Amino acid sequence: MSFGDGVYRSDDGGMTWKNMGLKNSNHISKIVIHPENSDVIWVASQGPLWTKGGERGLYKSIDGGKNWKKTLGNSEWTGVTDIAIDPRNPDQMYAATWDRHRTVAAYMGGGPGTGLYRSSDGGETWEKLKMGLPESNMGKIGLAISPQKPDVLYAAIELDRRKGGVYRSSDRGSTWKKMSNTVSGATGPHYYQELYASPHEFDRLYLLDVRVQISEDGGKTFRRMTEKHKHSDNHALAFRKDDPDYLLMGTDGGVYETFDLAENWRFMGNLPLTQFYKVAVDDAEPFYNIFGGTQDNSTEGGPSRTDNIHGIQNSDWKVVLDWDGHQPATEPGNPNIMYGQRQEGTLSRIDMITGEVMDIQPQPAADEDYERYNWDAPILVSPHSPKRIFHASQRLWVSDNRGDDWRTLSGDLTRDQNRLELPIMGKQQSWDNAWDLNAMSNYNTITSIAQSPLNENLIYIGTDDGLIQVTEDYGKTWRKIEVSAIKGMPKIPYINDIKADLHDANTVYVAMDNHKYGDYQPYILKSTDRGKTWKSIQNNLPKRNLVWRLVQDHEKKDLWFAGTEFGIYFSPNAGQKWIKLQGNVPTISFRDLAIQRRENDLVAASFGRSFYVFDDISVLREVNDDALKNDATLFSTRKVWWYIPRGHLGFEGKKGDQGADHFVADNPPFGAVFTYYLKDDLKTQQEIRATREKRNKGNIAFPGWEALEAERMENPPKVWVEIKDANGTVVRRVDGMAKKGFHRVAWDLRYPSPNAISMVEPPTPLWDDSPKALMAAPGTYSASLFQQVDGAVKALSQPIEFEVVPLRKGALEGATPEEVAGFWRQYESVVRSHSAIQISLANTMARTERMKKVLNNSPTAAGSFDNRLTEVRMELLKINQQLNGEKSKLEPGEKTNPTVGGRLFSLQIGIDHSTYGPTTNHKNALLLIKKQLNSTQSQLEMSQGKLSQLAKDLVKSGAPWMEGEALPKN
Repeated sequence: MSFGDGVYRSDDGGMTWKNMGLKNSNHISKIVIHPENSDVIWVASQGPLWTKGGERGLYKSIDGGKNWKKTLGNSEWTGVTDIAIDPRNPDQMYAATWDRHRTVAAYMGGGPGTGLYRSSDGGETWEKLKMGLPESNMGKIGLAISPQKPDVLYAAIELDRRKGGVYRSSDRGSTWKKMSNTVSGATGPHYYQELYASPHEFDRLYLLDVRVQISEDGGKTFRRMTEKHKHSDNHALAFRKDDPDYLLMGTDGGVYETFDLAENWRFMGNLPLTQFYKVAVDDAEPFYNIFGGTQDNSTEGGPSRTDNIHGIQNSDWKVVLDWDGHQPATEPGNPNIMYGQRQEGTLSRIDMITGEVMDIQPQPAADEDYERYNWDAPILVSPHSPKRIFHASQRLWVSDNRGDDWRTLSGDLTRDQNRLELPIMGKQQSWDNAWDLNAMSNYNTITSIAQSPLNENLIYIGTDDGLIQVTEDYGKTWRKIEVSAIKGMPKIPYINDIKADLHDANTVYVAMDNHKYGDYQPYILKSTDRGKTWKSIQNNLPKRNLVWRLVQDHEKKDLWFAGTEFGIYFSPNAGQKWIKLQGNVPTISFRDLAIQRRENDLVAASFGRSFYVFDDISVLREVNDDALKNDATLFSTRKVWWYIPRGHLGFEGKKGDQGADHFVADNPPFGAVFTYYLKDDLKTQQEIRATREKRNKGNIAFPGWEALEAERMENPPKVWVEIKDANGTVVRRVDGMAKKGFHRVAWDLRYPSPNAISMVEPPTPLWDDSPKALMAAPGTYSASLFQQVDGAVKALSQPIEFEVVPLRKGALEGATPEEVAGFWRQYESVVRSHSAIQISLANTMARTERMKKVLNNSPTAAGSFDNRLTEVRMELLKINQQLNGEKSKLEPGEKTNPTVGGRLFSLQIGIDHSTYGPTTNHKNALLLIKKQLNSTQSQLEMSQGKLSQLAKDLVKSGAPWMEGEALPKN
């Protein structure tokens, strides 16, 4: 379970947030704002789950959160889990307190401090409510007040060992009556128990549960809500005042709404909020798949990218195994086999061709006790044999035939304790209490497995009870390491991860945490002698953070990544220094990391925001002190796929016509992606002066008129990547950012647009069907980084080379990629000519209209000049007709004779969605277009010459000068 650091406030609709205190509360269940005075706030803080103390209880602020006063709860185990306010009088309040403590071993969900309280002075003082309530220790309480009759209160109370009941009061809590034995079940009352009173129907209650329980009689009887085609595990419910049939439900599977009081549900499929425990990647071609085990959302898998124009849709993903999902695994070299896991080691082998699932969990022999599998039990595919897999309970299992047969490599490698005998809430507890072990992990289990890729006899395991075990003879003997004996380590840490070094058989890394004992520090250990001695390497990681997972680069030995509770970090020097990865990565728990080695992608599994992929980590292999000292560095890039993205929902638009709520995740940028680093911002003279003046605490001198004029005339700095082909010919410029830091830009493999650029901004079309540049041919290319500052151009890097490679072959054998690209260049050439002629023709026709005004304002005799202008105008209209058709026919939509524009459009749609190559029709069309364009251009240039001469003659005759013509001589 994650932990927080207090209350946050936003004054701009959630765009920015400020921490307002209660930083040691860890878990806050409810915030209530006074309905008439927003400066008055009540916070129900459950407090730390794993340890006593912290800021637990009910806190009140009367100044918008600047200051807080605790008015209910104690300093050890008693927090507050729910608040209800009388809608008639906000000073009349009710609160449910809660004692609970969770350890690695067990969970106690109740205690003597749990109870119901009432306040009549806005939470300043509290009265404990007792009459009619259970006298034994109580567990989690869900509290509700009737909106119709606020004297009526309801409470869903957890009691001993997952039992409970619903209670009702009709006198503001003075007396209570037990209505039924109803309690939330499944994974335990503590996981649910939220109670809601309907704002539309008196005595209608909703008790949230794995499937919601509904009462129409104030809690006497309950029925299950209709939840067909809807996920289970309900946790939050909202109503609409204006619609009694509307419900909005938050579940483990996302958000749902119903407009017919739960008869039918609509799923909101555009919220990427999945909680992933673990991740695995396969090596499918051409795009690998990502698999993840999720909290209560099965094991899911889907492509890392698609070859369509939209991206990755929900429909591209599939559920490969049900229940909660945990550690998946894939078989190297065989993407048709993968392994998925339900909770507590329920391991399955999945045939990705047929979809068939076979359970292969190792089982105890007839004379053996049950296996203690962790909730998130480990699985490892051996780096020495893709058919060999390891699995672990309290002992280590191995199979050499993908799970068909198993044998043990150890006995019990844990402490093997009775968890009910261990202290909880500071001491051993009575059997008659709110124990709940049902939805917890087993205890004394193996949590991590690592096998050295350089020595198959060398295997490490880690446990949830603070042990590391090592075998150097493939399980014949084991050496136990008490982590608590290592300097600076806690007493019983949880071993989150063990990684045997990919490059050195003697080196091993361990990530562990102690947050389940109230210690939120990160712990990473390194040993270079197979665990005999250890060194801490968490170093500069934030002191309040947890390390969940480590992964080592397969090429650069010292490049490591860490998935932590608050983001992803990397180290270029084996943990001496850690750097947080930014790039829109949320500050959230990342429970697992994996590197797809073929593509050099880092895939991160977040616990609440789905998957994130850092495309091509090879750039980080080149990050070192020298690179960061340079003014700029352009890093190498990987090979680039050459293909035309296909249509799926349509041929344009990220979501097609599916509506704004259709979820599509972005593909990686199409084409070649370049990463560059700038040591400093590139600044204008004005920015340099402003920075200098900001540092000056004294008088600031006037810069001078010349300097100010230079500032005014200066263009902003520019950065771009220049692409050249193998012949050294420049293909494209790709603009980048001129700010300091790391940046990525992508070349879409296309040449620059061939369309002519007009001096006048054209109107925005309904849709953009103008011809676009097409792709460059596959082959070798180079990229260089340039800057332009104050007009001076400077190269910032040496060229880097990269390959553009065809993704696949089509069904039919067409032209070679070189021939295809050659034809595309010819097509772009005629597009360039056609668009230039169109603009030139439009400008010339506008020129004839302006010349009419000149002629009307000139001292010339009637006849000659008028006839010459009319002749040129008619020539231009004929040219326009050849290019664009007969306007009279086009107005009502009648067909016209074939035009150059029409032929060009037909050619465009014939070639811009295919790499097959030009057909005979395409080649003939191109020849015809070239011929017609050459003829049209000759005619246009002749008419323009006549018009220019006419303009000169008019000026000589005393007519006014016209914009666009040569300046008259005095």
